[in-house]
Amino acid sequence: MAKYIFVTGGVTSSLGKGIIAASLAKLLQSRGLKVTIQKFDPYINVDPGTLNPYEHGECYVTDDGAETDLDLGHYERFLNTPTSQANNVTTGRIYQTVINKERQGDYLGKTVQVVPHITDEIKRRMMLLGDSNKFDIVITELGGTVGDIESLPFVEAVRQIQWELPEEDCLIVHLTLIPYLKAAKELKTKPTQHSVRLLSQEGVHPNVIVCRTEHPLNDEIKRKIALFCNVKPNAVIEAIDANTIYEVPLKMLDEGLDVIVLKKLQINGYSAPELGKWRTFLDKLSSPKNKVTVGLIGKYVELQDAYKSILEAFIHAGAINDCKVQVVNIHSEFLTKDNVNEKLKDLDALLVAPGFGARGVEGKIEAVKYARENMLPFFGICLGMQMAVIEYARNVMGWGKAHSTEMDVSTSHPVIALMEEQKKVKNKGGTMRLGAYECTIEKGSLANQIYQSNSISERHRHRWEFNNNYLNDFINAGLIPSGKNPSNNLVEIVELKNHPFFIGVQYHPELKSTVENPHPLFVHFIKAAKLFSEKRANAAVNKTQKETA
Repeated sequence: MAKYIFVTGGVTSSLGKGIIAASLAKLLQSRGLKVTIQKFDPYINVDPGTLNPYEHGECYVTDDGAETDLDLGHYERFLNTPTSQANNVTTGRIYQTVINKERQGDYLGKTVQVVPHITDEIKRRMMLLGDSNKFDIVITELGGTVGDIESLPFVEAVRQIQWELPEEDCLIVHLTLIPYLKAAKELKTKPTQHSVRLLSQEGVHPNVIVCRTEHPLNDEIKRKIALFCNVKPNAVIEAIDANTIYEVPLKMLDEGLDVIVLKKLQINGYSAPELGKWRTFLDKLSSPKNKVTVGLIGKYVELQDAYKSILEAFIHAGAINDCKVQVVNIHSEFLTKDNVNEKLKDLDALLVAPGFGARGVEGKIEAVKYARENMLPFFGICLGMQMAVIEYARNVMGWGKAHSTEMDVSTSHPVIALMEEQKKVKNKGGTMRLGAYECTIEKGSLANQIYQSNSISERHRHRWEFNNNYLNDFINAGLIPSGKNPSNNLVEIVELKNHPFFIGVQYHPELKSTVENPHPLFVHFIKAAKLFSEKRANAAVNKTQKETA
């Protein structure tokens, strides 16, 4: 049977439950155990697919087409293992299932209640991955904080599971905050005490308390927390602020979090942690030999979580290139032909990010034009690829009114159009082209050199596509469709040949980049940025020498 770990949070949100869950999972995995992580979110939306990025950050997509919480990205990046539909559950999905059952008569006329019907469905979902016999340990992160009204059914479900399972098969990790009062020069444990007391009042008793803190916890503070929160002192774990989230597993290793968990779950015979690749990555990350500046052209740049996977993919690709990637956020809504040169002239590369809607697209088109004309390494993702197609149609092929029907339904040249199967779709949630699809790559193309393969699989999330009615026009004009879906001929990749790096992809490669397997497109993009930076530096030196002579 699988064993279950539940990660709860208290005092405040955004403490990093997902990072702690992923770090613990990484440590357990490094000892030879099969581990997975799932996220239970308390909001009533069925999934994050219809949520504004400003509300929720990016919507992460799995191979099986689930639109999920961005924490699943952390799980995959840490564990190097794909997640699925079963790894993310919301209150909305729980209630939807229960209500559908009630409509079908499954409850035989009984009054449907939060307890037991909602909590039973929550428990069924919590145990689903464990029942698959694929994992030794299932870690479940509960969204929100203890005391939130919407989280109560989840906490009650955990209480029941903790009561039903043998003591050695279920463990609760509670993440809390130890604030530092600058005026008093003192760490305060009272918020943690209140948080644990509130959790205990709901019948859930934490076995391990992880304390987020800006300052080290001494033994006296740990003993105090242990005494008032009814845990052993060695079960009070310091989670001090780290320079990068990727340091957290090693910090938790130093604190002995994985050993405490293994002992409490009575798991014996585990091997020593194998974290060689992880440490090599951190060494490269902390001691880069070069630096490049990459412009991130987007419309949600005020909220970094909107492009979380892209930013993490830059970190992975930078490390493998022994290079620090400095990302400059550039709001596409305020990028114009009058200021584009000033805003982009110091970049070593630029990436045009995904998005929906008309706001900011003209700025993205200006950015693509600048990169194409100035031989600046360019990478377009989803909408970014579509903007590259539109820019080329307008400024190279002479179709000045070319556009996407998403933004202009009456455009004279709809080079980007709504996918045929999307034309009858009315419901917005879960109806896009979602999940992993195959792509056949043209031999000899830049994409072929990068992937070292003629066939790949990548994750999608879009409704509009390259309009194949214009395919031959683009080929004749020099924009190469180097990757296509083999079943419907959908253009997945476009590139320019006489350019150091110019690639647009309809899919989302950032979703598959991990610490141990950085995505090849990002790796080669950063490599191209390094070369561009070196050439510019050499040109500047030569210019100075000539002027001096």
